[in-house]
Amino acid sequence: MSVTIKDIAKIAGVSYSTVSKALNDSPLVKPMTKKRILKVAKEMGYKPNFAAQRLVSKQTKIIGLIWPTIERVVLSTLVTNISNEIRKTPYSMILSVEPIPSSLDTFRRFQVDGVILFDENIDISIEPNSIPFLVYGVAENENNHYPIVDPNHEQAMLEAVKYLHSELGHTNIAYIGDFSKTDRMQMEKLKGFKKAMNHFGLSIDQQFLVDTHGLDWYDGYQAVSKLLESTDRPTAIVGGSYDISGGILRGLKEKKLQIPTDISIISYDNIPQMANMEIPLSSIGVPVDQLAAEIVRSIIEIIENKKIDPSIRKMIPELNIRQSCGKMN
Repeated sequence: MSVTIKDIAKIAGVSYSTVSKALNDSPLVKPMTKKRILKVAKEMGYKPNFAAQRLVSKQTKIIGLIWPTIERVVLSTLVTNISNEIRKTPYSMILSVEPIPSSLDTFRRFQVDGVILFDENIDISIEPNSIPFLVYGVAENENNHYPIVDPNHEQAMLEAVKYLHSELGHTNIAYIGDFSKTDRMQMEKLKGFKKAMNHFGLSIDQQFLVDTHGLDWYDGYQAVSKLLESTDRPTAIVGGSYDISGGILRGLKEKKLQIPTDISIISYDNIPQMANMEIPLSSIGVPVDQLAAEIVRSIIEIIENKKIDPSIRKMIPELNIRQSCGKMN
């Protein structure tokens, strides 16, 4: 027989309503009382009855997250950080790697309180007010129809080019990334790089714009090999992602090029793993822990305000200078 709130109340010597408040992390319960109730609940093996909770509070305290791919290190790191942040709150998370329509159907059946979407190849219309949701991706204009956390790729590219040009003296700068016309985040990086080069009055050699046609390590490896076949060689490269840049590093080393003496590299993304590579990688992007904290804070705010406000939260990228960049000789 399952343990009920009334069972916990009897053992803890408090009222049924006090147990209910404590399990829902109510500030109305004294900290010591709450701690005792939670200890009793754990010892008795209490499992929340989500259906009953839904009837009483109109909430399940569950957030759904639709994960576009399990293959990329950066997304894995971000999802792990989101999960860690959610564990600090009264909410739980369920994860789906199914296509968006299937995931949303599943989440509706579970009656989740809100959904986090990653803006990668989103090609469906979400029914207004059907379920509170938040998108992590690109705010294309001020007429956004949904709430979004934008990591500000354009500003990141500006800071990368500024560092390479204004501080290190590079003028021949290449960009290696995925030029997919269906992935808004990758398109924004390319657009941001071109805009940054123009901002600093730097010419863009078309040979120095290399499409990886993918976001994996091997895509970066092949792309840098193609770049080095051209008659001219850049003195610096901006990589479109952590995985791509890992392939770029390997390709450069195989060509016996010294980093950063012969060529510098700075990569988009900002995860701890970048400091632990064979050559610690200079990086630009919003730190992954900050992204996760803002995503979780925002979705809970949306859920608890019971209003899908098409707000835009633009983040501030940070530059991490490591051993992969050097000054022009």
